[in-house]
Amino acid sequence: MNLPNKITLFRVILIPFFLIFLMIPGIPAGKWIAFSIFIIASLTDMVDGKIARKYNMITDFGKFMDPLADKLLVCSAMIALIELERMPAWVVIIIIAREFIISGFRLIASDNGVVIAASMWGKVKTTVQMVMVILLIANLGETFPDTKSVVHIIENVLIYLAMLLTVVSLIDYLVKNKNVIKTYK
Repeated sequence: MNLPNKITLFRVILIPFFLIFLMIPGIPAGKWIAFSIFIIASLTDMVDGKIARKYNMITDFGKFMDPLADKLLVCSAMIALIELERMPAWVVIIIIAREFIISGFRLIASDNGVVIAASMWGKVKTTVQMVMVILLIANLGETFPDTKSVVHIIENVLIYLAMLLTVVSLIDYLVKNKNVIKTYK
């Protein structure tokens, strides 16, 4: 268990704390604590990857667990944001469906001895999703009512951009790794 893998696991451990502060009403500054936890967890995604690449600490566990940790973090946040009425359920369903498809695809690849690391499109998708979630958690339109319409437009652009990148990254994975499906028996 090297340092990047420990950082990845730390990101997973932060998820329940993030959800507690975001979802349980009445916690003083709960939204801002959740906001901070989500940012810290999101930054660990960048940190673990940089350390793994810089010090040649890339492992099959990290290739598998890092994207899974991202999915757990972002999907948990998006489901909570549906409950908070800040994100449409149908968009979250599309995003989560992609995650299930890719996870299944990785399982098939793994059965064939192939580990599929995150692609550039997947990384961009995750980054946009994390920025979107951060803005939706902050709910700046509520904090600064004079900017509500501008904030709402920015939030919607990020929601639909995240959805578009989700679909693009799915297509990218499938096209680049179509040989995995062909070899599956």
